[in-house]
Amino acid sequence: MIHSELELSENRPLSNAKLGILILLGAETMLFAGLIGTFLVFRMGNDLWPPLSHANIQLPRVVTGINTVLLIISGYTMFLAQRAVQNDRVKDLRDYLIFTGALGLLFLIIQGSEWIQLIQKGLTLQSGVYGGIFYVLIGCHAVHVLGAVIWLIIVIGKAMAGKYSSISYTGVETCTIYWIYVVALWPVLYFLVYFA
Repeated sequence: MIHSELELSENRPLSNAKLGILILLGAETMLFAGLIGTFLVFRMGNDLWPPLSHANIQLPRVVTGINTVLLIISGYTMFLAQRAVQNDRVKDLRDYLIFTGALGLLFLIIQGSEWIQLIQKGLTLQSGVYGGIFYVLIGCHAVHVLGAVIWLIIVIGKAMAGKYSSISYTGVETCTIYWIYVVALWPVLYFLVYFA
């Protein structure tokens, strides 16, 4: 009896790599839930937000909004990369991975330039609760994006070396799961921190 590829993929047990990434994302969700909870406690505990000491500092909502769109597009291109490898389109896989990595790096560069401007205006990690919670929450996400970009660079290297196919693509799949998690988390943080 011949089974379709879909039936075979549905009957495969959960791989150790996939289970590992899901456990990691569970831990990451707890970390960010704690950070978001901390932000909400400080935000709801203050009638005036940002505090008067930072009232003259405006967070760059428009630029960060554009940056948000770039990151969301990178999530889509990463999804396309996984679809490409599942269909043995190796050239498309490489192209989508490179484009995704470029968007991830661009996101970090734009965010870094925003932080430099905010620091010059006086919003620092040491400038009180407002600055502290901003940099810890947004910075924690930036560290995760950086980790995802580094992971993606490794996946790109393996893709260039021809290590992935429609039969063997666990590295692409786990990287995609992590990348999409980081991408999906960002709009929540953006609207919470920049518009609260």
